[in-house]
Amino acid sequence: MRISKIHIAHLLPLCFKHWIKNVYKHNNVSVVLYDRTLLLLTFGLTIIGLIMITSASMPTSEHLNEDPFYFTKRHILYIAIAFSIVIITLRLPMHFWQRYSNIMLILSVFMLIFVLIIGIAVNGASRWIPLGPFRIQPGELSKFSLCCYLASYFVRKVDEVRNNFWGFCKPITIMILLSLLLLAEPDFGTAIVLFVTTLVMLFLVGAKVWQYIIIIMSSILIVMPLIIAKPYRLHRIISFWNPWHDPFGSGYQLTQSLMAFGRGQLWGQGLGNSVQKLEYLPESYTDFIFSILGEELGYVGVVLVLLMICFVALRALSIGRRALEMNQNFSGFLACSIGIWFSLQVLVNIGSASGMLPTKGLTLPLISYGGSSFIIIATAIVCLLRTDYETRLAKMHLCNRITR
Repeated sequence: MRISKIHIAHLLPLCFKHWIKNVYKHNNVSVVLYDRTLLLLTFGLTIIGLIMITSASMPTSEHLNEDPFYFTKRHILYIAIAFSIVIITLRLPMHFWQRYSNIMLILSVFMLIFVLIIGIAVNGASRWIPLGPFRIQPGELSKFSLCCYLASYFVRKVDEVRNNFWGFCKPITIMILLSLLLLAEPDFGTAIVLFVTTLVMLFLVGAKVWQYIIIIMSSILIVMPLIIAKPYRLHRIISFWNPWHDPFGSGYQLTQSLMAFGRGQLWGQGLGNSVQKLEYLPESYTDFIFSILGEELGYVGVVLVLLMICFVALRALSIGRRALEMNQNFSGFLACSIGIWFSLQVLVNIGSASGMLPTKGLTLPLISYGGSSFIIIATAIVCLLRTDYETRLAKMHLCNRITR
């Protein structure tokens, strides 16, 4: 059997016209070398996001910038930037991320410190570093950096994590450092995502239950004073239980979000026909874009988008499992952590929009407006595609040796 080398850039079907030929011939059977399902779902969610951002942002764009397509144009620019980064990222082998995971983590820490010094404050939170006409959100980079660090750490110290409490505490310490910097912005939602992702990954690698009990109890003792120390945090947590008690005060955003879902009913009001986006619902094209989607596309549209998001998360975990089976441990751990991070962020965003969780200010991956968020999520998904590519490549080489 003759195996020809396939260029990784063929993973981009819209850029390379011969992407359909990106296969191996094994016993006269064509084997696709990348996850087409994940790729198509990503493109689908990106297109849906662009459409919904256009619809949800037009009134605000017209009011603030006298251009109804201002945010749409900027999001298209973010997509183009992400696409350019993707072309580079696809060429990087997974051991590149393993080699520079510590450097990425240190860079994230410095950026989180830097944003506290010169960051731009929006709605009382200093989360963005100005960079000319753009703004960088270090909190988004910290998610990807922590995932890379955890994967690298577990490859080197998996036995220590399972058998030694200090081995268990090291990644927890790093996560706490990042979380404290995020809470200083404040960015409570991202801190929760980092915390839960770290705990779930420690569970997957086989950490002991009693270690979890100690960490969780300690976290409760630390978090409760932080919540009580800032009255707005306690008020926000309590207000979501009954937003109708103060519909024009603390419960305003959630009540407007729930009204959007209620107006959507089964089939929705139709694309572009949302009333809540007419500056009734704050952050309608970012954190609460899912509410506008529910109002315009209805229950059917909500279920369709949720299924697409669910399949992306499942594909990430499936890719991670296959990589671990092929002893590609770093790639496997990274893919699993990306899948968990993706799922948690979706859960927090949708939970906040639907009133199941307090409002946390997290974007809906691939759908909400936001340059840093979209670029980092796109990079993470490309890492999943690269992991899948390397796993299938290794499997084909193994089959080739066996047949010989």
